[in-house]
Amino acid sequence: MDFSDTPEEAAFRAEARAFLDAHMPLKDKSRAQVSRAMTPEDVAASKAWQRKKAEHGFAGILWPRSYGGREGTPMQQIIFGQEEERYAVPTTVFNQGVGMAMPTVMTYGTPEQLARYPRPALFGDEVWCQLFSEPAAGSDLAGLRTRAVRDGDDWVIDGQKIWTSYAHFADFGMLVVRTDPAVAKHAGLTFFIVDMKTPGIEIRPIRQISGTSNFSEVFFSEVRIPDSQRLGAVEEGWKVALTMLANERFTVGRAEGPDFDEILALTQTVDLDGVRAVDDSAVRERLADWYVRSAGIKYTRLRSQTALSRGKAPGPENSILKLVSATKLQEIAAFGIDLMGMAGTVTDPELAAMHGLFQQALLYAPSKRIAGGTDEILRNIIAERVLGLPADIRADKGLAFNQIPTGAR
Repeated sequence: MDFSDTPEEAAFRAEARAFLDAHMPLKDKSRAQVSRAMTPEDVAASKAWQRKKAEHGFAGILWPRSYGGREGTPMQQIIFGQEEERYAVPTTVFNQGVGMAMPTVMTYGTPEQLARYPRPALFGDEVWCQLFSEPAAGSDLAGLRTRAVRDGDDWVIDGQKIWTSYAHFADFGMLVVRTDPAVAKHAGLTFFIVDMKTPGIEIRPIRQISGTSNFSEVFFSEVRIPDSQRLGAVEEGWKVALTMLANERFTVGRAEGPDFDEILALTQTVDLDGVRAVDDSAVRERLADWYVRSAGIKYTRLRSQTALSRGKAPGPENSILKLVSATKLQEIAAFGIDLMGMAGTVTDPELAAMHGLFQQALLYAPSKRIAGGTDEILRNIIAERVLGLPADIRADKGLAFNQIPTGAR
């Protein structure tokens, strides 16, 4: 494993630092909000930062120059991400558009779609959302029931999506629907780009336990979408969805929030029975475990980066990172609250220890074990596709979707 930058990578890192120093000064990262309600002002700040990055060649490092990108290397993208993490940048609403939707459009889009969508997304003019999850499907995306029926040059959409992040701010959405219920569930899906202002779309923000409403349920009632908005072939939506899911797991793989350094700092300021928490043997045992896991995540990521730096494809280790980091985040947040005792109920960032970082993370952390693939789904992927273990038995295998048994209604 090579931990040092090549001369070219070092030059790019210096360029990235100079840009960030000039446009986004460092500030106290412990005050960063792990989860709070996104306001219109936050969206405006996110758009301004996205445009500034795009104008200086740091928003679409891997993108073709024809879309406003840099045509850089995977290592350059990783390096910029490492440097940007050091700064208190605005919370972004562009992960889904730039990180997930546009790479999918670039893979399957028509010339007209490619001319229309990537550049405005990259420069922060348009926000995108992902219309995948449904109330009845759970983690089984292919079990979705939102229906599209062809009507001339249009498709008429009826159904419901849920847990759609930033839908109430989105201009466009990536939508997967069922167009043929008489074939196997994975085979009858089709993918669309949908204008979120289309008549018949109703967006209802969901109030979360943290008090925020950053995701929504979205209802479709006789929504008409022209066939020109279809992405990929009819009933090949599963293939398009898999491409977007692969981009999603890369985008959401890092669980933001307090890590080893933050919990160590807290144990040095909190007393347990008259002694610092960090001097308690049981606390030190927990710290050692999190240090080992944090180091494992760090060096596993570096192994992938080394492969990219040498022009190789990274191995299956990336499948592990989200599974481990999301669980660790939840454990650290809960332990930090426990250490504070009654003070752990204080959420005001001006009064709480570490500016309420652990309180925020405790409410936010469970979502990281769901977004981008649940723990169970990730374990199945690792077991079946990485380790080559036998697949789970599927009762619906070979059945048409409309023949799959359902519970009593």
